Amino acid sequence: MPYNIAMVSDFFFPQPGGVESHIYQLSTKLIDRGHKVVIITHAYKGRTGVRYLTNGLKVYHVPFLVIYRESTFPTVFSFFPIFRNIILREEIEIVHGHASLSSLCHEAILHARTMGLRTVFTDHSLFGFADAGSILTNKLLKFTLSDVDHVVCVSHTSKENTVLRASLDPLMVSVIPNAVVAESFEPLPANSSNKNVQLDPLQRGRSVPRSRHFGQHDVITIVVISRLFYNKGTDLLIAAIPRILAHDPYVRFIIAGSGPKAIDLEQMLERRVLQDRVELLGPVRHEEVRDVMVRGQIYLHPSLTEAFGTVIVEAASCGLYVVCTRVGGIPEVLPPHMTTFAKPEEDDLVLATQKAISAFRANKVRTEKFHDQVKMMYSWTNVAERTERVYDGITGALSEEEFYGDTSGGGWSATRGRAGVQSFAFIDRLKRYYGCGIWAGKLFCLCAIIDYLLLQFLEMWAPRSNIDIAKNWPKKDRAGAGVQEEIGIDAARPLRHPARHKADRRYQEYST
Repeated sequence: MPYNIAMVSDFFFPQPGGVESHIYQLSTKLIDRGHKVVIITHAYKGRTGVRYLTNGLKVYHVPFLVIYRESTFPTVFSFFPIFRNIILREEIEIVHGHASLSSLCHEAILHARTMGLRTVFTDHSLFGFADAGSILTNKLLKFTLSDVDHVVCVSHTSKENTVLRASLDPLMVSVIPNAVVAESFEPLPANSSNKNVQLDPLQRGRSVPRSRHFGQHDVITIVVISRLFYNKGTDLLIAAIPRILAHDPYVRFIIAGSGPKAIDLEQMLERRVLQDRVELLGPVRHEEVRDVMVRGQIYLHPSLTEAFGTVIVEAASCGLYVVCTRVGGIPEVLPPHMTTFAKPEEDDLVLATQKAISAFRANKVRTEKFHDQVKMMYSWTNVAERTERVYDGITGALSEEEFYGDTSGGGWSATRGRAGVQSFAFIDRLKRYYGCGIWAGKLFCLCAIIDYLLLQFLEMWAPRSNIDIAKNWPKKDRAGAGVQEEIGIDAARPLRHPARHKADRRYQEYST
């Protein structure tokens, strides 16, 4: 059954990153499966208004104030008028929010529930329980997820973390991992180089073929592509690089990425006089990541916390051997023969990297089959199919037994109706919010009441009948004969809401 879906997050292109790539790839695959998907995010450096991307993916860039790491200032209610307008224009049925630190995501889920829409939340991060920032984030997450229909996490470790942080029933949470477009991360062919080519990875555009054996005096290049933030292990990387280079004079580094720790990295290179052995590329676009990766043989990922780590899947797909820290969901991502794990400590990271270099010197690492193996393990089509099943479960297309399995011993709240699917009744919503804490519960109930009153005001001030229905992107018909114009609805699928027909006809008259 096709759905109209709104993906909402502060994090989207043109900013590079795993969450941004996840939203884009999932959205395009859902469109391929017959669904309508729009993305709602904030404006980026003058990119304001409506943009169309590949495959007819529509993006709404809302002009909101950005305060920290591309997150918008939390306003709670000021987003509601424009959000409601978009939802009604696009006839959205499911709102899917992404990322715990996205203000737009939390606000969209609150407003969507007030409007009577089904909601899904995908968590891409891990958080602690002791520091002040994590405590506040976890309380906000508990507020949002108290009234959401289903939660998706990208790893089993992430699921455990989210269940504990938001006090969720584990049956409400599904694990759907990230994936990779394997065709965009292909290794170099075996015949891409010859004996006359100088195999110096520091020369731009030069790469080492995957089939080459490395002697004691051949250069081995270690690639790092990451945001240069504390949680990505940049301090650990800065401490480890001089020791790794001192141990082997035929090792080079290529580092791509930007962030507040970039200045510390540059200062270390100047102080140690390592500029000739470490190449800093700065920020690179996602489509350039493969060209950087194939210049190396080892990918180093020193992250201190990670829910999944899509970049290490991309590195393995490019034929790189991965050295990474054993934190978060990283141990779930790749099989043991593709990785060497280290503790998030300087000594252990240096030791693991030296071990990987020695394995290359002894020709014990064979990466020729990595690409085909990754291609078999991860697919965005599979991610879209599993996400579509979540949508079927929360809308009732799947029965409770089909979606959740045997819930006879369940212990589900009576206010939820079907297992895990929250009731729209306002009193039930207030009961769920009230249980979030002695003081926080009352504050959350107050937010829900104000949101409800604001909706009633918007219904009078800007009636639904005055909002034009947006045209859908033209699609090929099922017979494949040309392209048909869609005015408001897709003629290839049944009309789910008969009341829309009059609005569709009115919009057709207006547009002509």
